[in-house]
Amino acid sequence: MIELVFKSLITNLLEGNCDESVADAKKLQDAGVSVEKIVLDGIEAAMSLLDAKCTAEQFNLLEIMLTGRAVMAVSKHIYPKDSQPESSKGTVVIAALEGDVHDLGKNILKMVLTAKGYRVIDCGKDCSIQTLVDAAQRESPLAIGISGLITSIVPLIKKVKSSLKSRGLQQIKVLAGGAALKQSTPEQLNVDYVADTAFDGARYLEAISRG
Repeated sequence: MIELVFKSLITNLLEGNCDESVADAKKLQDAGVSVEKIVLDGIEAAMSLLDAKCTAEQFNLLEIMLTGRAVMAVSKHIYPKDSQPESSKGTVVIAALEGDVHDLGKNILKMVLTAKGYRVIDCGKDCSIQTLVDAAQRESPLAIGISGLITSIVPLIKKVKSSLKSRGLQQIKVLAGGAALKQSTPEQLNVDYVADTAFDGARYLEAISRG
């Protein structure tokens, strides 16, 4: 029963069916399924299937936008604003860098981190390094989170830590994730950590915030 609902949720997310996706998420919650499992086995499973299709040759912006709308509808249902913790474990600045118009992964990371008690500053998609570093200087975050769907942004990601260092912000950790990035090592991207999932990224932040 639960497995069938997950399959339905994934299908509805990929087809951009907002109401049906929310109804599936509600069925899972009513059956006692945890929010983390709904995100990992539902939203992120759908994201993985979408990411696999979104190569440079098959990039379909409309498909991404429709899925994104459904993803955010489910996100708002399972993480309503009044259920988010008020206390903050720290600030995280997130972005999809210049040239990348994809922000589904970034939005999932924002949702997960906010629910876990972090203050999230969202610099949006197609974000320049200067805008990102300006936000980091202004907000003094624990870390910067970069989501990437397309490989063309890798050269930009490699410049983030040096840009931070030039402003005296070398203590800020840089976290990367997303379809185009999670197959790379931190050394290849010149970052501190490459997350496999949004929850993996959150666990890394929790570890460094504990010192």
